[in-house]
Amino acid sequence: MSYLNDVKAASNIHIPWRELSRKNVLITGATGLIGSCLVDVLMNHSNQDYHVYASGRNQDRAHILFHDYESSPYFHFLKHDVLNPLKTDICFHYIIAAASGANPVLYSTTPVDVMKSNFQGAGNLLEYGISHGIEKFLYVSSGDVYGEGDGRVFTEDYSGYVDPLSLRSCYTSSKRATETLCISYASQYGIDVRIARPCHTFGPHFSDSDTRVYAQFIRNVANHENIIMKSNGEQFRSWLYVVDCVSALLFILCNGERNAAYNIADESANISIKQLAEIIANIANKKVIIDSPSVNEKLGFNVVSRSVFSTDKIKALGWTIEGDFRDKIKASIEEYISFHGA
Repeated sequence: MSYLNDVKAASNIHIPWRELSRKNVLITGATGLIGSCLVDVLMNHSNQDYHVYASGRNQDRAHILFHDYESSPYFHFLKHDVLNPLKTDICFHYIIAAASGANPVLYSTTPVDVMKSNFQGAGNLLEYGISHGIEKFLYVSSGDVYGEGDGRVFTEDYSGYVDPLSLRSCYTSSKRATETLCISYASQYGIDVRIARPCHTFGPHFSDSDTRVYAQFIRNVANHENIIMKSNGEQFRSWLYVVDCVSALLFILCNGERNAAYNIADESANISIKQLAEIIANIANKKVIIDSPSVNEKLGFNVVSRSVFSTDKIKALGWTIEGDFRDKIKASIEEYISFHGA
């Protein structure tokens, strides 16, 4: 099992690929974890005849991630910050909004930018779509929108508690508000919108500055270090391999209902943060060490104690998930090491 093999398998899942034929697909946040994998999957489809426009702020990172596609007439990179309106006249038939400040350290250092990148960023894309013939808009939201629950499994019609005065809520509240913005545009302007709510997603192509726990754990073992955990790791989560996340996004894009939200999770991967750390450490023959967090790290902590997702709704679209969770973590570690030359 390898990341590339997983990407190739996802690029030929059973969805109506003909719907993408001769279309222009814009992916914002294309150099991020989910966005880059989405580009990989779309560019590896065996009968590709659609154009992929990968949008991001970092052209150097894009060159490293997508150099294999740069000679393809179907691949295009757009250097763009979603905080600004798009300056082009291209008709993007499908827009997948995956740009978001998901790095927890940003919640305490640039919370205003986090909020704007979600709400204002999606608004700019929706406005562009209205005047440029958009057919579908897929918003990559987050399972964070459920906030603190009451112990139940999260279904798409549930809404937990979010403290609007908590600094960390800059992410959660803006994700919630942006979902409502999407539905508002759908109602007022007749746009076809769909919303995806991935749970905690892991994979190999996270940024060097990413401080999410899975990224720090993989970075530790790739550098031949023990895993440093900044809490007791008791928080219980649904986890998801990024390739599985992308296959789900494509199912929602092609098979989902208008104006609907869908959870994405691997129900076989409901474990605590501590268990995740132990699995990664065991794969790399390392130890797990608990250390005290800094003040900024504490401010970025997700305080939700239990975050487990129902996937009945997306499974009804025909989406399935296969493979062993541990093998997917191992594939992510190996791809990260290969990519960084560690």
